[in-house]
Amino acid sequence: MGQAESSVRAGQVDNALIAFRDAATADPTQKEPWVRTAQLEFDRTHYARAIVAAEEAMQRDPDDIVADGILTVSGFRIANHALQRLQGRGALASETARREAETLANTLRETMGPAILAEPEPARASRRNARTPQRSQPATSAPAQEERAPAAPAPAARGADPFKNIGGN
Repeated sequence: MGQAESSVRAGQVDNALIAFRDAATADPTQKEPWVRTAQLEFDRTHYARAIVAAEEAMQRDPDDIVADGILTVSGFRIANHALQRLQGRGALASETARREAETLANTLRETMGPAILAEPEPARASRRNARTPQRSQPATSAPAQEERAPAAPAPAARGADPFKNIGGN
């Protein structure tokens, strides 16, 4: 493990991954080599490899929150990429793909709250303006500020740290 961490500090990720694999082989009961492998693979955007390593860590410690976070966020990123690819090909029109996307959306809503999938206010307004012509209205008919629905929170930035709200090991 010491050799692996030295390689990480030196920026030699490939050597670190080999050393973590050797550490996992030397002591198959330890989760640490798998957690660190999952973190490194996640950082390199190798989400499938990160998932495999995180699952190995969780087999050794089902309560490891870092491994669980890597597993969850990696899965979301893979699903998001796949949905974008399907959407670009027009394949989300298939009933099966649409049903799976709806299941994912429902799970996100149940887990994160309904605002997680809300469209940001500027996008909603621009689409609304494109569909209906603007009519001038008297100033008295505008809704009061407190009557307007609050804007949805901005989505997380791509590449943002998915572990910032997760406790360490």
